[in-house]
Amino acid sequence: MKRIILTLMFAMATLGFASAQKYCVIDSEKLFKSLDEYNKAMTTLDELGKAYQTEVDNKYKSIESLYNNYMAQKSSLPASTQASIEQQILQKEQEAQKFQQELFGENGTFMKKRVELIKPIQTKVFDAIEAYAKANGYDLVLDKASNASILYFNNAIDHTAQVIEQLKK
Repeated sequence: MKRIILTLMFAMATLGFASAQKYCVIDSEKLFKSLDEYNKAMTTLDELGKAYQTEVDNKYKSIESLYNNYMAQKSSLPASTQASIEQQILQKEQEAQKFQQELFGENGTFMKKRVELIKPIQTKVFDAIEAYAKANGYDLVLDKASNASILYFNNAIDHTAQVIEQLKK
């Protein structure tokens, strides 16, 4: 009996605490897309990514061409020449993989450019969200962008438009 009473008291205290919380929902994807500087940065990154990918593809195409030529001539080549060409192909593949990693890897040129372009915009958006939350007394801000854990929300608590207005001031 004591356990039931304690459980009920805990449940009531938890409900009381939860109801005292003030929260709102924001769609960060919509916030970012509302900013011209973000859209320009994304366009720049898309173009840069395509250019880098073309460079990588060209390296692999040249390796494929070298390999195909080797396979066509392999039977007529001496064993030492075969080994030399195979080693050359392997070396070029390793160089291409290294080049690809230098461009697209975790610390690659593309990632550095992405951080350079997007980080200041993220900071601006997150600062605006924080300022909006503090100014309006929100204890919690939920992001509904690409978040499968929010199964339902009332549009009345979606404050994306208000934060967009604040960002544009």
